[in-house]
Amino acid sequence: MRDDKLLTRIAALLRQAENTDNEHEAETFMQAAQRLATASSIDLAVARSHDPAARKRTAPITRQIAIGEAGKRGLKTYVQLFVVIARANDVTVDVAGNSTFVIAYGFESDIDTCEALYTSLVVQMVAASDAYLRSGGHRGQVSARVVSRGGGRRIVEQKPLSGITARLNFQSAFAARIGARLTEARDAAQAEALAAESAGDRAASTAIALRNKEVEVSGFYRRESKARGSWRPTSAAAGYSEAARRAGDRAGRRAKIGPDREFGAPRGALEG
Repeated sequence: MRDDKLLTRIAALLRQAENTDNEHEAETFMQAAQRLATASSIDLAVARSHDPAARKRTAPITRQIAIGEAGKRGLKTYVQLFVVIARANDVTVDVAGNSTFVIAYGFESDIDTCEALYTSLVVQMVAASDAYLRSGGHRGQVSARVVSRGGGRRIVEQKPLSGITARLNFQSAFAARIGARLTEARDAAQAEALAAESAGDRAASTAIALRNKEVEVSGFYRRESKARGSWRPTSAAAGYSEAARRAGDRAGRRAKIGPDREFGAPRGALEG
């Protein structure tokens, strides 16, 4: 069941992160938002494990979420951002072959959390990469890629770093850093919940509930997914840039979370 009060509380924390100029305060609010989402998810899992009626009322769902228009360059990095957010919130994702949309599998409240986080972070990711390119920080750098030569030889080819390759590397590193931050917050919230229950000898109950939830979502995904093959976030053909990735990682560390900054596109989507 969708919890609008929970989303309101998460949104308030995200706006606090957005409105502070203090990087450490922003980090605290972001962590609090993810931990609140995780704590609510744990509470729901425990309640469902003890109440058969609750299990019937709340079951995993699927939701299609728009990422961008076909032909827009860089959609894979937008998808990568959604995927890392989903992993931190017990949601499994299938990706369209052209990366224009994803299909999320999980509990409704968890998917809502993913969309709230994505809506803010995707705009920040694009804005940060735009600023990086405008600064000229990529100029004078090189990208590297492995190419094949005759006789099965493979060599590393280096060439000047182009704007599009810089953007893709920047955004990929940004997404990876966000995934690490959210996963850290989730793990801390789960550890806190288990520690709080250990005094009452109920930690095993929470652990079992979380495991049962994982199994339920996994089973639902296997039954419902029509996906074939596996999705990979980046293409080796684009080239690798250590400098652009370092810049993207730094931007991911500084990112503030706020759901009210978005392009004028449908929820979760980016305009071309």
